[in-house]
Amino acid sequence: MNAFEIIGGKPLKGEITPQGAKNEALQIISAVLLTEKKVTISNIPDIKDVNKLIELLSDLGVTIERINKDTYTFEAKNINLDFFQSATFRTKGGSLRGSIMIVGPLLARFGKAAIPKPGGDKIGRRRLDTHFLGFEKLGARFDYDAKTNFFTVDATNLKGTYILLDEASVTGTANVLMAAVLAKGTTTLYNAACEPYLQQLCKMLNRMGAKISGIGSNLLTIEGVTKLGGTEHRMLPDMIEIGSFIGLAAMTQSEITIKDVHFEELGIIPEIFRRLGIQMERRGDDLFIPAQKHYEIESFIDGSIMTIADAPWPGFTPDLLSIILVVATQAKGTVLIHQKMFESRLFFVDKLIDMGAQIILCDPHRATVIGLDRKVKLKGLEMTSPDIRAGVSLLIAALSAEGTSIIHNIEQIERGYQHIDERLLALGANIKRISAEKPSH
Repeated sequence: MNAFEIIGGKPLKGEITPQGAKNEALQIISAVLLTEKKVTISNIPDIKDVNKLIELLSDLGVTIERINKDTYTFEAKNINLDFFQSATFRTKGGSLRGSIMIVGPLLARFGKAAIPKPGGDKIGRRRLDTHFLGFEKLGARFDYDAKTNFFTVDATNLKGTYILLDEASVTGTANVLMAAVLAKGTTTLYNAACEPYLQQLCKMLNRMGAKISGIGSNLLTIEGVTKLGGTEHRMLPDMIEIGSFIGLAAMTQSEITIKDVHFEELGIIPEIFRRLGIQMERRGDDLFIPAQKHYEIESFIDGSIMTIADAPWPGFTPDLLSIILVVATQAKGTVLIHQKMFESRLFFVDKLIDMGAQIILCDPHRATVIGLDRKVKLKGLEMTSPDIRAGVSLLIAALSAEGTSIIHNIEQIERGYQHIDERLLALGANIKRISAEKPSH
């Protein structure tokens, strides 16, 4: 098994460019199934989850051409719907949570789809109900076979309707939206997610001929059309990577310039890092993070302890709470991290405690971090990455720690961050890929 060996405690320096957004990629690439015309997509991240989805589309019969390292053309002219019955589909679809995203486009265009129960991160219960309830409202019928863990969906006659989503799920909104663009009549989607990535999907679909209004709000109106055409689309940079690199710079006392961040699309992210006392400077569309010896967590105006919680956009993304938690371990002051949207995502703090951090895990959703203000350095440790975001948080902790750390299960990290070791090496990090057995405990 591959692992990372990291010798920490070394300041980094240089420029780093964020990859294309993983969470946008899974929606945008699935959307090519809505048309038989050619769609060109650029700034696609070279990561496992995205590559698996591209491979799945190829197996379905989509003609795919790689033009350069981050640009592909997709032509979904001859789709093989019998592929759903194959053992290959069960295996590949089941190992990729993003595979759920192909259901909406397939329902819209062909009136039927199937999906094995998807896999993905072990970060608590992630329901698929929002997707299926939305499809049902549009007129789809679905059947779940508990023996085979397989969903089949029939949607030969989708009709526009009013849908109040039971939660503002990004993937749920995207999936139902893609089904609705080719449905007869008008669909009103309320409590829709409104992340920049979802706005990107709406703009792309409109360029293809869809009629979506209310983009950027939580109330979308979709007038069904009979067919869509081709388009070109460039994906946004990954805001989770940008936040990870801000945290990396702070923890390792490094001077780092993050290139081409699309600052306007970052929402509240820079502000949350500023609340931890981290300085940053916008230079055009780059973000400059100076080397900082100390950073101090703000308190609220009434003097009470700072709380940082996740919330649906434009609130703070849950994917960056793990990074915030790690960065707070070396800040001056105390902060309560409240992970509202997923249980189990904070369980990696035991590794940080072993490294010397002062953290009280209050329950599965809340942790209090008492910052060490660099008076006590974290120490290197052998550990295992439980999910993508916690994995990168532990990687950042290891880069700031004294001594050597080994991180196992780096496949989890590489599901979300492309060539992360090479990019960190370019900043001067002491990181190498090794072959190592996972510890038995």
